[in-house]
Amino acid sequence: MEKINNRKILIINQASNYLTVGFCNAFYERFEDVSLITGSVHVQGEEMNPSIKIDYINKWVERPAKKKLYSYLLALCKIFWLLKTRYRKHEIFFVSLPPMAYLLNLLVKNKFSMVIWDVYPDILKITGIQEKNVVYKIWSYLNRLSFKKTYKLFTIGDRVADLIEQYVERKKIIILPIWSIFQEVIQTKKSANPFIISNNLKGKFIVQYSGNIGLTHKVEVVVQLAEMFKNNDKILFQIIGRGPRMEILQKVVEDKKMENCKFLPFQSDEMFPYSLAAADIGIVILDSLASKGSVPSKSLNLMSYGIPSLYIAAKDSELNMYASKFGNAKCFSESELNLAKDFITQISNDKKQYEQMSESSLIAAKYFTRSNADKFVDKYLDE
Repeated sequence: MEKINNRKILIINQASNYLTVGFCNAFYERFEDVSLITGSVHVQGEEMNPSIKIDYINKWVERPAKKKLYSYLLALCKIFWLLKTRYRKHEIFFVSLPPMAYLLNLLVKNKFSMVIWDVYPDILKITGIQEKNVVYKIWSYLNRLSFKKTYKLFTIGDRVADLIEQYVERKKIIILPIWSIFQEVIQTKKSANPFIISNNLKGKFIVQYSGNIGLTHKVEVVVQLAEMFKNNDKILFQIIGRGPRMEILQKVVEDKKMENCKFLPFQSDEMFPYSLAAADIGIVILDSLASKGSVPSKSLNLMSYGIPSLYIAAKDSELNMYASKFGNAKCFSESELNLAKDFITQISNDKKQYEQMSESSLIAAKYFTRSNADKFVDKYLDE
């Protein structure tokens, strides 16, 4: 495929992951010049094309909250300076962080596009910030101005688009799914899985949550489910991750003497595929206050390995739509944990149903492949 002459594009993401790498490489297939502004690049699978120019700014800080906000604001200032000096003639493709950086399109003349998969300020509701809050009101107002001015406005699902629609006409929103980290999955038998072997998990039916354990992730529902199975020695609940609520949840499990609930830190990039493949059921949690405004990428990773999922999310969430469309998962609200318990019990005892849901997960994964990055570029170039 021939490159387009005299087209320069700049991709912005303070914390670049496999998705950012995919976007960069896909654009480089078509554009003469591709640059990236980022604080870090985490390579998982796909390598960044060495011809892509990178300008490093300060890294994203996960916690505490004050340092996280400071890292956002500092990055915002640095990005603005680079846009006004080094990248005045580049087209801009904003991906994720800092979350307010897309509003810079109100201050620069560049052709400015963005991918929205966490909708701000709506997602701030999970922190207690309400619509009457002055920050919420100002951000919402700026969204209307920013989205209207945007060249191409992408999002990753219908329910997320529903939320964005309050700020801009639906016809302006381009809906394209993202993709899983894992594109060429090599299945490993559980008997040979090094994660299972090293953690003594042979013979266990593993219900796994892997991800952040922050103030807004409500991982306590996993502990509540584990308590319901306290006397079942075949089903093990596994919580892998880190965050400020980790110690609190560990204390609850310890006090209640729940031997069926274990905690582990985030695994290395090398071990991560094996830890994921160890799960018999993967749990994905989406706070009901942000039900439309986000799609956890872990849901796609579970599909790649053919792992049935248990979604704890609202009925108006993208996750519930996935469960209905693909049959790879069951979705329950936080008030329906008894139904979630019944689902775990049933699928752990019914091999045929388990295999059907596993196959459905693999079929669903075909919709979330790396080729989607090329579709973003095609839509971007579609005048």
